[in-house]
Amino acid sequence: MTKKIIYIVVALALIVFTVIRLKNNKETTKERIYQYDKETPISVQVDSLKLEFANAEYFFTGTFEPNKETKISAEIQGKINSLLVDIGSSVKAGQALIQLDNSLLKLQLQSVEVQIEGLEADVKRYTVLVNAEAIQGVQLEKSQLALKSAKVQKATLLEQINKTTIKSPFNGIVTAKMTEEGAFAAPGMPLLQITDISKLKFTINLPEQKMNQFDIGQTNQLTVDAFPEIILNGEVSMIGSKANMGNSFPVQFLVGNTPDLKIKSGMSGSVLVANKNEQKQIIIPSSSIVGTNIKPQVYKVIQGKATLSDITISKRIGNKVVIEKGLKEGDVIVTNGFINLFDGANVSIKN
Repeated sequence: MTKKIIYIVVALALIVFTVIRLKNNKETTKERIYQYDKETPISVQVDSLKLEFANAEYFFTGTFEPNKETKISAEIQGKINSLLVDIGSSVKAGQALIQLDNSLLKLQLQSVEVQIEGLEADVKRYTVLVNAEAIQGVQLEKSQLALKSAKVQKATLLEQINKTTIKSPFNGIVTAKMTEEGAFAAPGMPLLQITDISKLKFTINLPEQKMNQFDIGQTNQLTVDAFPEIILNGEVSMIGSKANMGNSFPVQFLVGNTPDLKIKSGMSGSVLVANKNEQKQIIIPSSSIVGTNIKPQVYKVIQGKATLSDITISKRIGNKVVIEKGLKEGDVIVTNGFINLFDGANVSIKN
């Protein structure tokens, strides 16, 4: 019985000793924290607030298209004797692309030229006779009319022979071939496609709220998805007056290609747009906000102390927030160093 009492007394003594020890440790810790918080400045990073645009710049995506592109066809029918270019060939305006067979036309031209020579001789002879009153003028008139008709026929044949050489209407590249040598060509039948990419059209589609960001002749910077290092200057050449099926409006830019024509038709890109109507606002990093979503707060630095301040958020943009109330230009807020920070703490600002 005596041993049992001794055990109980020892156990109670140990419990009392442990409680006292824990209490002393807690008070010591509190004293140390209290002394640290009150006397030791906490190192923080800060930001001095300035008014800035929330959406100063943004991008619209679009597609590059050739400034000029056409399918070449013959104006007259005929057999293709020579195909003078191939896909990928660079061509100049006026360069011969296809030669049609014109042998029959040239024979007809020779025949007409012989007729013209004979008729010119007849006109001269009849003119002398009429002037000498040896004959009446009827025969001379018939010869003159026949000569005019022959000359018209010759001009027509020359024009047709000229059309047997199909030429490029502008500088460009052959991007498609729909025929071969020996094939038959007819008006309206596409034979080649010529594309000019020295200049490009770049088209974006805008919601109506953004239409006021563009004016004809305005210049904007364009980027190319395939070549992000390339920056191009595009001039607004067209602003759509009618919405498309997606309830957006097309805006088209005219842009010069690179000297080596890197930008191809069908490539994607973006146009950088500066917001004309945006008002400057206070914008802070989301990471500088403490408190809750219901009651967001920030630490202002006022006379070397951290001061908790309530704020009102108007909107979030990525990892930033736009402030409606609670902050103004020139305020200094804590952006980093929140460990051990509390309302009223002394702070030291680190770079």
